[in-house]
Amino acid sequence: MARMKREEWYDIARDVDWTLSYVDEEAAFPEWMTGAGKIPHEAWKSWDEPYKCAYPDYVATQREKEGSVYAVKAALQRSNIFKTLDEGWKSTAKQHFGAVSLIEYLAVLSEQRMARFGLSPAWRNMAVYGALDEIRHTQMDLYLAHEFIERDPQFDWALKAYHTNEWGIIAARATFDGMMVNPSAVDIAIQLPFTFETGFTNLQFVALSANALDSGDISFANMISSTQTDEARHAQQGGPTLEILMKHDPKRAQWMIDKTFWVSARLFSILTGPGMDYYTPLEHRKQSYKEFMEEWIIAEFLRLIEDYGLKKPWYWQEFVDGLDTWHHSLHLGVWFWRPTVWWKPQAGISKAERAWLQEKYPHWEEQWGSIWDTLIKNVNEGNMGGTLPETLPWLCNLCHLPIGTATAPNNPKYPVRSYPLTHNGYTYHFCSTVCRQIWWEDRDTMNQKTVVERLLTGEIQPADVPGILAWMGLTPEVMGDDAYNYKWAAEYREPAAVQGGDHV
Repeated sequence: MARMKREEWYDIARDVDWTLSYVDEEAAFPEWMTGAGKIPHEAWKSWDEPYKCAYPDYVATQREKEGSVYAVKAALQRSNIFKTLDEGWKSTAKQHFGAVSLIEYLAVLSEQRMARFGLSPAWRNMAVYGALDEIRHTQMDLYLAHEFIERDPQFDWALKAYHTNEWGIIAARATFDGMMVNPSAVDIAIQLPFTFETGFTNLQFVALSANALDSGDISFANMISSTQTDEARHAQQGGPTLEILMKHDPKRAQWMIDKTFWVSARLFSILTGPGMDYYTPLEHRKQSYKEFMEEWIIAEFLRLIEDYGLKKPWYWQEFVDGLDTWHHSLHLGVWFWRPTVWWKPQAGISKAERAWLQEKYPHWEEQWGSIWDTLIKNVNEGNMGGTLPETLPWLCNLCHLPIGTATAPNNPKYPVRSYPLTHNGYTYHFCSTVCRQIWWEDRDTMNQKTVVERLLTGEIQPADVPGILAWMGLTPEVMGDDAYNYKWAAEYREPAAVQGGDHV
């Protein structure tokens, strides 16, 4: 018997819906879970995904991609490639595994929420594939990271990170909870598939895939390339949802995209920026973080939102200016507070690297050079205490990143300062007016205490650096240190003084 052509049955199979008779529609699809808001029920009949996918096709494609990833991994297990990888690049991989692996699992739950409460059967069908995608991504990340644990215990944080109180993980958790856990199905579709996956996963996966391949980490490059092909498909859930939302509640659509873009940009300035501009070996850097953001985020994302009739976010110039400062400031902070992270930060400021940074960021030396010179001097004089923290920096109540990292030293346009807000008798502090505004609008769902607040209220004991590290779950064998054991500082040592022709 001849098989029917897919186009003859696909629309029927993807559009299975019926009128409920045993329960009220509101009971099955409560507004607080669907997020329908002002959108009438009939409007969802127009929801249509641009990329059509039937289950047999999905399974066949995923099987092929799985086979490719694990075949490469199996082949490389017999090689000596791990020992030859650059330590700075290994730090990029450790940071990625810890920050991303379990977020892939969190995305499973988000996709399942859309698969249950999406208001179009076609949307629910696509979200099922999305949930399967994210399960696959979680498994790949954890499986590949697990191989290296016996060689380096920091790779164990691929699974462990989100079960700790490490400060960077708290920042990531606050961002992703607001994007994936708290929202309704409609809000998830606008924040996760549209804003985050259409925009920022390109930054993490496309850029890092290229850098990984150039650095010799073929297995990592293959894994995240395989992940990105899935992201590109299930990210399409955002577009059809946004089209409907723009017809009925454009103000809400603008707000959801504006706030998600900002918190994503803040997080990626620590998640991706240092890896591209400092950790990746100089000879393998194709583009600076700013150049990649300008190509993949500014140009592409602006074109995308304008196609839907949206405006630039109100803070756009501040974001653009931040491309020159945010990740440099955060990189400096991570290196200085290196015992508080689970990877080994690569300083990335050899003389050649500083020349590259100055070329890519013309104000780099003016803003950061003297600070690094002081740290270099302390390293070369054996004053390691002068390169390590004695306490914690003040943290933003929204993005949970250090206040001051939204700007840079000697920046009169955006001076280093806190932007406080008093609410119900309590004063909150923010790194920018943008973080403050987003927190105020979403204050009922985004009010998480910072590490510093927990320290000041006595939750962390003893209230000193060793107590903080223990509370974060950072034991001596996994807490960060300089990736190259400070060898890069040697080229800055002054020649020995000459007296009477003798070296002293």
